[in-house]
Amino acid sequence: MFKINDYVIYNAMGVYKIVDICSEQDIITGAETKYYVLKPVYSNNLTIKTPVNNKKVLMRKVLSKEEVLSLIESMPNEETVWIDNDKLRNEKFKAALKTGDCENWIKLIKSIYQKKQEKEAIGKKLLKADEEIMKTAEKNLYEEFAVALNISPEQVVSYIKSCVS
Repeated sequence: MFKINDYVIYNAMGVYKIVDICSEQDIITGAETKYYVLKPVYSNNLTIKTPVNNKKVLMRKVLSKEEVLSLIESMPNEETVWIDNDKLRNEKFKAALKTGDCENWIKLIKSIYQKKQEKEAIGKKLLKADEEIMKTAEKNLYEEFAVALNISPEQVVSYIKSCVS
């Protein structure tokens, strides 16, 4: 169970802070349910209330600074994955986004960025779906790294570059 003030990844939607844990009683059954009250750290989106024992959504603690530094160190060696079939790629990439796994997000970002560079070199553009997946993966990864490293999401790319160069 998480505690108040813990930072979590919620359903691959970004970093949230647990601001409260409350209980509510069901009017009909009388059963009591505990809820986490989550507030987004880097946006003003609505506050989320989710049952403590909710198995339908991914919720995990944000990585530690050491885990983030280890991931950054491994980035240059990270494999890229590209699927030529647009529909299949979109399905696989969206599924990878939903895992909430930073390594998967890094693979997505690196793979799509590499393909984007190749396409731009011959005067073409990426599909909008690929761009959107990359933006979501970047947002999630940068937010998580920012919390762990105690910097802003906007500083994450330059921080990574300074570590891997």
